[in-house]
This record gives sequence, structure tokens and C-alpha cells, in this order.
Amino acid sequence: MKNIWQTNQKLEMSIREHLTELRERILISLCIFIIITIFCLFYIKNISYILQEPAYGIKFLQLAPGEYLFVSIKIAISFGIILSSPFSIYQIILFILPGLTTKEAKYIIPTLVGSIFLFFAGFIFCFKTLIPTALTFLINYGSDIVEPIWSFEEYFNFILFLLFSTGITFQIPIIQIILGFLNIYSSDTMLKFWKYITFISTIAGAIITPSTDPITQIFMTLTILLLYFSGILVLKIFNK
Repeated sequence: MKNIWQTNQKLEMSIREHLTELRERILISLCIFIIITIFCLFYIKNISYILQEPAYGIKFLQLAPGEYLFVSIKIAISFGIILSSPFSIYQIILFILPGLTTKEAKYIIPTLVGSIFLFFAGFIFCFKTLIPTALTFLINYGSDIVEPIWSFEEYFNFILFLLFSTGITFQIPIIQIILGFLNIYSSDTMLKFWKYITFISTIAGAIITPSTDPITQIFMTLTILLLYFSGILVLKIFNK
């Protein structure tokens, strides 16, 4: 009985220690998010100017009382979540690392790091390539009939949708790698589906890109296919 009681006590202490560590990790992540959000609020004008760069020559209006204030808070929170996400994932890695075997850590940690890298790569690609191309088409389309004057809130929602959807699209290789290492689908099986993926990529490219410009849609479709074949290549390297 005494041994059982001691075992239960050690188990209870272990659970308490894990919960305490989890609370500390969450608190650290929350503090980093708050700091970054406050920093973004402090430099909200600079961030707004950067976001407006792709829409060159467009006049933005505040269509409701306090619209810019609420959009500023939304921008700060959105960028706070985005920029603090690597730190949050780092805290997750530190929390789960002691419970992982060497083999599990060898695969899980690079996958998480790769996911972060691809997500931000998608952000940069979208902001530097996709958004300017789409906006150029939307601005020029019917510019001789109507003058483009946009709501800043609607513009930011538009930009945010494209950024997040592109960032998620760039997770395709990560999903493939997970499926490959779990032996759900092999690289050979994925390669056989390339015709279906091409069709799906065309539809996805049309949904993600808001313009009806075929060049932008084809460019996005080719990007998705490149990501898909990159995932297959990685699995080929690992013989999966």
C-alpha cells in the first residue's frame, strides 16, 4: 500500500510539473504576442503604408466612424498572431521535446520548422507577386468608366485573405511529407495522381486569385504544382 501511495504521489507531482510547465509556455507565448501586437499598434502608420504599396494610385476612404481605428487594431492583432507564431511553435517544441524519442524528434522538429518557413515564404510570395498582379488587373479593369476609391477595411480584408490562403497553400509539401512518413500515401502513388492534382490546382488557383486575369491564375496553378512535386521529391529522397 505504501509503495502504491508513493507511486501515485510521484505521478501526481509529474502531472503537476507538466501542467506548470505548460502554463509557463502558454504565458510566454501570450506575452510575446502582446508585445508584438503593441509594437505593431505603435508603428501602425508605417505598416498601413506598407500594406497600401501594392495599390499604387488608389485613394482610401474611411466609410464609417472609427473604421480606421478598428482596422488598425485588427491589423495589429493579425500581425501579432503571425509574427509571434514562430515563438509559440518554439515553445510547443520545448514542451513536447522531452517526451519524444530521438527518431520522433528527428522528424517532427524539422517538419514544424519547415512549416513555419513555407508559411512565411507564402506570405512573401503573395505580397510581392500575387497581390500586385491581382490589384493591377482590378485597378485597370473598368478604370475608364469608374474611379477606384476603396474602403481601407475592405482592402485589408482582401489582403489578409490572400496572405493567409497563400500561406496555407504553401503547406502542401508538409502535408505530403506527413502522409508519406505515416505510410498513408507513397511518393509513387502521389505521382500517379498528378493529372487530378493539376485539375484541382487550376480550380484552387481560380479561387485564391480574386481577379479573372488568366495569367495570375495560371501563375498560381503552376506554383501549387511546383509545391506538390517538391513534396514528392522530398519523399523520393527519403525513399518513401
